[in-house]
Amino acid sequence: MTRKFLGFLLVVLLVLGVAPLTTRAQDKVTITISTWAGVDEAAELQGLLDEINANNDEYEIVHQPIPADYYTTVKTQLAAPGTGADMYWMDQNNMALASEGVFMSLNDCLADAEPGTAGDLNDYYPGILAVNEFDGEVYGLPWIAQPVIVYYNKALFDAAGLEYPTSDWTWDTFTELAKALTLDTDGDGEVDQWGFTNNSWPPPYIFVWQAGGELINEDFSEAPIDSPEFVEGFEFYLSTAYNPEMSPSREVIAEQGFGEMFKAGKIAMFMGGAADDLDRVEGLDVGVVRVPGHPVTGSHTTFAWNASTVINANTEHPEEACKALVALTDAIHHWKIVSPRISQATVEHLVASEPRKEASAEVIIEAAQDMRALPIFGNYAEFDSVFWSEFWGPLINDETDLSVQELAAEVRFDLEDTLP
Repeated sequence: MTRKFLGFLLVVLLVLGVAPLTTRAQDKVTITISTWAGVDEAAELQGLLDEINANNDEYEIVHQPIPADYYTTVKTQLAAPGTGADMYWMDQNNMALASEGVFMSLNDCLADAEPGTAGDLNDYYPGILAVNEFDGEVYGLPWIAQPVIVYYNKALFDAAGLEYPTSDWTWDTFTELAKALTLDTDGDGEVDQWGFTNNSWPPPYIFVWQAGGELINEDFSEAPIDSPEFVEGFEFYLSTAYNPEMSPSREVIAEQGFGEMFKAGKIAMFMGGAADDLDRVEGLDVGVVRVPGHPVTGSHTTFAWNASTVINANTEHPEEACKALVALTDAIHHWKIVSPRISQATVEHLVASEPRKEASAEVIIEAAQDMRALPIFGNYAEFDSVFWSEFWGPLINDETDLSVQELAAEVRFDLEDTLP
């Protein structure tokens, strides 16, 4: 084929309005995304991006990872228009930045989203989507919602002659098992195996919610932490922390490591996220069960860590960024677990996304039906700081002589001063 003929063909194509393939590729809009992904996670994410980029002719998603000091860098970029990425990963706490006007509202661009797709806001668990809502607008699409579940070491239960926990277990059953599994196994007079461990994790909200308490009310006008229900749940939470009858001390945890102690076979029960690798530790036979429920209310509500992808309010390509957001979110829903979409709450979907979770999948899906996220609002960072420094921290670290009820009555006013 001669050069003259190629030139003639190009002219014909342009006259007909048909762009050559090379021109189409060059016309793609670049949409950048920044995440906290480390090397391995970034490599897996890039596989998703490569597939998305190969299957559309409108945009090219380019990953710009920020593996260190992520939020410091992101906040600096968002404060200086023109310097940031088009899209960002945001965890639940930092979704409060939506109140500062730095994220693009998704209401309009998702208005015509196809039902059952990643852009269909009705397909998300309401409590998870709520983290992304501010003043009636939605600012992010959730890509993960990890409910807390209980991982337990079957060998330690077997050695103690105890039955494994079942889905109907309660706080009372949990406490009995935790104490029975706290043992001096080598006879040297020192406990070297514990039934449970609490190092400010798991979050106390699990037990507060199960008891019927709330950290913040629905319209963000009150922080009823002095209610009987909140106090009951928080007191149970504290009873599991650094309690020598069931859990190791601060010093032991600091020396041997929090999660590492479970992996070393020294902790019988550990509350972790559904995506954790604790059910595939080499040399351990590990079972999973949902968190114990309240003995009266019967609630098995559990905490869910969640994260979303947002669009920079200053993006130069809002239409393409929205399309890229939906495509990427859908891809992540087939990669990360647990998907925050109701239509994907099946064992089959979870196992397809993460085959290594096959044995745990049924319990994880069960737990997902009872998961809740923290309510987030514009001034959440200050609220959270007060809650930890004046209430949670002093109680769990034995830095106050006041009871939970007494301290709650005092701190409530300071918390409410931070509310919108």
